[in-house]
Amino acid sequence: MPFGLMLLVIISVLIVFGIAHQVLDRMRLSDKAVLLIIGGMIAGTLLPNIPITDNFSINIGGAIIPIALCVYLFVKAGTAEEKSRAIASTIIAATAVFLAGRLLPSEPQTTIMDPNYVYGILAGVTAYLFGRSRRSAFIAGVMGVILADIAQGVMNVIAGVPGPIRLGAAGIVDAVVISGLIAVILAEVTGEFREKLQGGTVHKDKHFRNAEFTSSLGTSGNKSVPVNERGGCPKHGSGQDGQPIGGMGKGRPDQRSGEGGQPEHRSGQDGQPIGGMDKERSHQGSGKKDNAGSDQNQVQAGDSGNEKKE
Repeated sequence: MPFGLMLLVIISVLIVFGIAHQVLDRMRLSDKAVLLIIGGMIAGTLLPNIPITDNFSINIGGAIIPIALCVYLFVKAGTAEEKSRAIASTIIAATAVFLAGRLLPSEPQTTIMDPNYVYGILAGVTAYLFGRSRRSAFIAGVMGVILADIAQGVMNVIAGVPGPIRLGAAGIVDAVVISGLIAVILAEVTGEFREKLQGGTVHKDKHFRNAEFTSSLGTSGNKSVPVNERGGCPKHGSGQDGQPIGGMGKGRPDQRSGEGGQPEHRSGQDGQPIGGMDKERSHQGSGKKDNAGSDQNQVQAGDSGNEKKE
C-alpha cells in the first residue's frame, strides 16, 4: 500500500476515536464528512483515471476530491484576508515544489528519500509559514502540489517530452496527503503553543455565535458594559424585568422595585407588613406616634396651667 494511503487509514482511525475532533471543528468539518472524503480518496486511487484528452487524464482520489475539498474550505474561509492569504501561500508553495522538482534528480534510486515525500514536506512547511491559519495552510499545501504537477505537465508539453500526463496519479497522492497533513499539524501545534504562552486560549471568555466568536463578558475601565440578550446587565445578572438574579439580589428578598423605581414592600392578607425591616419601621412609626402624643399632652397641660394663673 502506498504511504499516502496508509496515512489516510491512520487518520481515519484517529477520527473514529475522537482524537482529531477539535482540529476538524476549527476547520469547519465534521467527522462523518472527513471519513467519507478519506474513503473516496482511497477508492478513487484504485479507479482508472478519467481521460480529458489523448495525453491528459485526471485521477479521482489524487486530484478531483482534494481540489473539491480545497474549494469548499476556501468558500468557508471567515474573512477576505484569509482567502487572500490562502491564494498567495498556494502560489508560493507551488513555486517551491516546482523548483524542487527541477533541482532534485528524477530517479528515486539516486536520492535518500522519495522525491514525492520531499515535495509533500516542502509544500506543507511552506504552506504553514505563509498560510498561518489551519484552512489556509491546508489549501496551500494540497493545491501547491497539484498546481506544481500541472505546471510540470505543461512544461513537458512545451519541451516536447513524450508520454501522457496523469494529474494526481502515481506518487502525487502521497505528496498531496503529506503536504496537507503537515500543514495542519504545524498550524495546530503552533497555535496551541502560542495560546499557552499568552496565558490560555484566546477564546476562553467568548462563545461561538453565527460562525464567529463574540465576547460574553463586560469590559473593564471606562468602557461600556455589553447588554445580554435578555436586556439585562451581565455584570449583575439581571433578567428581563430588571430584577437581580442571585448574588446581590439575595440580600433583599422582601424588597422589590415598584413604580418609579421606588422599593415596594409586600404585605399579607390582613394588610400587615411582612418582613423584619417592615416590622422595625412599624415600631419606629409607633414610637413617633407616642412621642407626638406626649408632646400634645404637654402642650395641653401648659395651656391649662396658664388658664388657672389668669
